[in-house]
Amino acid sequence: MITTPFLNTNIQIITRNELLNNLTKGVLITPNVDHLVKLQKDKEFYDVYQQAEWVICDSKILYLLSKLLKHPLPEAIPGSSFFTAFYEYHKNDPNCKIFLLGAAEGIAVKAMKKINQKVGRNIVVGAHSPSYGFEKKAEECEELIRIVNESGANVLLVGVGAPKQEKWIMKYRNRMPGVDIFMGLGATIDFEAGTLKRAPAIWQKIGMEWLYRCMKEPKRLFKRYFIDDMQFFYYFILQLLGIYRNPFDKK
Repeated sequence: MITTPFLNTNIQIITRNELLNNLTKGVLITPNVDHLVKLQKDKEFYDVYQQAEWVICDSKILYLLSKLLKHPLPEAIPGSSFFTAFYEYHKNDPNCKIFLLGAAEGIAVKAMKKINQKVGRNIVVGAHSPSYGFEKKAEECEELIRIVNESGANVLLVGVGAPKQEKWIMKYRNRMPGVDIFMGLGATIDFEAGTLKRAPAIWQKIGMEWLYRCMKEPKRLFKRYFIDDMQFFYYFILQLLGIYRNPFDKK
């Protein structure tokens, strides 16, 4: 598949419809500006990106900036809206069975009920909200693996934030042989449950959904968007000038 480079990762050139038609197996991750900044310092996160089968543009900003590159992206595919399209695409497919892992206590179950009611069948076969810091608790991770395996799900959505969700998926994917598709999709479970609202369509269209979210959660997101993520533009200018260097390249 043709890709376009953004700093030290390659994003696949694909439309949402093409992705829906071809996503039958593998790990799906959705890079945005924040991911690309983290990828400059987090070797474990970088290694996850190298192993993922599907690296799909989540960001309207990256989509617009790709027009400055040799192979521009055809569109942005936000993970939250893609997941909605995914279960609607498979609503009449009895072989599609989804498990939701993430969000705060009770929210995953609420999302499961809403999705199943919307689809008209139990396409979501299980839901669980892990404890804070669960990824560091071996016993809880073992329990989560057991719950997913016993659910019969073949699609696992993990929504606990990046890079935690991507690292957890890659660490344990081989322990869940019945799961064909793994998705790391951040706040998607909250959106589906209705406990967190997406930005109005106009904000999404002009690539300012990030600002809308920041205004809703300033304490959590201001530093990320206005301090940490600003580094991306420095690195991207280096890329345009042909002098960007991958910090993890073997010397």
